[in-house]
Amino acid sequence: MPQLKLTEKAIAKLKAPDPSGKQVLYWDTDLRGFGVRVSGTTNDKSYVVQRAVNGVTRRITLGACNVLSLAEARTRAQGHLGDFARGIDPKAKKAATATLANVLDDYLSARKDLRPRTRESYRVTVEGYLRSWRDKPVSSITRDAVERHHVAIATEIAAKARAKALADAARWEARAKAAEAKGWLDAAANHRQRAAVAKKRETYSGEVAANNAMKVVRILWNHAADRSPDIGANPVRLKKLWYPVEARTRHLGAEELPAFYKAVAALPNAIGRDYLLLLLFTGLRRREASALRWDDVDLKVKTLRIPETKSGRPLTLPLSDFTHDLLVARRAIGKAEFIFPAASKSGHIEEPKFFLAQVAKATGKRVSVHDLRRTFVTVAESCDISPIALRALVNHSLGHSVTEGYIQMKAERLRHPAQRVCDKLKELCAIAEPAAKNVTRLNRKR
Repeated sequence: MPQLKLTEKAIAKLKAPDPSGKQVLYWDTDLRGFGVRVSGTTNDKSYVVQRAVNGVTRRITLGACNVLSLAEARTRAQGHLGDFARGIDPKAKKAATATLANVLDDYLSARKDLRPRTRESYRVTVEGYLRSWRDKPVSSITRDAVERHHVAIATEIAAKARAKALADAARWEARAKAAEAKGWLDAAANHRQRAAVAKKRETYSGEVAANNAMKVVRILWNHAADRSPDIGANPVRLKKLWYPVEARTRHLGAEELPAFYKAVAALPNAIGRDYLLLLLFTGLRRREASALRWDDVDLKVKTLRIPETKSGRPLTLPLSDFTHDLLVARRAIGKAEFIFPAASKSGHIEEPKFFLAQVAKATGKRVSVHDLRRTFVTVAESCDISPIALRALVNHSLGHSVTEGYIQMKAERLRHPAQRVCDKLKELCAIAEPAAKNVTRLNRKR
């Protein structure tokens, strides 16, 4: 690197852009670590200061030479060099004062591998459950504050859920009284039944959300600490204070499947009906099924392709006779872009809660989309198919052993296991097979 006694005249004589076409640093012979950076592509000339601190070389741009005087630049450089000599890293110092929102932005910028939904969930958490910490330096978040806020999140969510359940019950009770006053006794009884269901409704404890919010804090803190070790130990050390969260096991039992299938088949909305049936007979995740396009289906080869799954890799599945018939019937109605179109921003069905609520009203059994996936897996396991085939059908990891790493489960390899599961589900749902081969298996409404 060239050295030069930096004076106003000497700096003025430096050519910018540098004839070499590359950036050049001229270091001052009087103040070690102070210099001028000349661009190789523009007319920019800037004062810089550089020195190793804690084993890491740091360079700071002080300002443009045509804006900052040499005397002022030298004074600023001396201040930074003093910090370097005391082991103060200016970039680490900046990281220590970064707010939770700043750290989130930096983390999301650095993690290019995060899925869009994960990115959105982090932002929603910081803007929502962690809003009181959003504009505070992460270094100001203490362990006591974490423990208090962990409890506060769960308490707030539980209180809101209870209040909503009581409000719903009161609304249905008011409707029941109004119906009685008009002599509509059947309607009144129906409204009172709904009021009773609302009072007994399972409400959110908020414990899962509270745990997840603190996990986001822990992730962001660790990210900040990588850049600023001086901010101290991570305050998210809840240990035994984490809320215990049991794995959900709710699914449809063998005795419940006939009524469930009958209620779904009777849904007046054909899109909702077919969507729920596809979920039950494939075990697909909600968004995997809702965003399906007709371009993802090959009815001749009888395959279904999920372009992007939770694991980030595409998945091609064989169609069983039931799912093939279902899609053939849907295709006969007309070809939109999506298999399950809707008047939504995305253009496809987004939230099936309304359809599930209709089924729950008819059967007395409330289930979620993931409960249907759990039902599929439970039935599949009872069919004694290969564990590896079962994991492949629902796009779970095949494992990490050397042998499992070599196994490639193609759609044709999964066709027989998929049909076995389908046959078992049809048996459990009490779906009668047609008497003739040219008769469709489904009694479908067009």
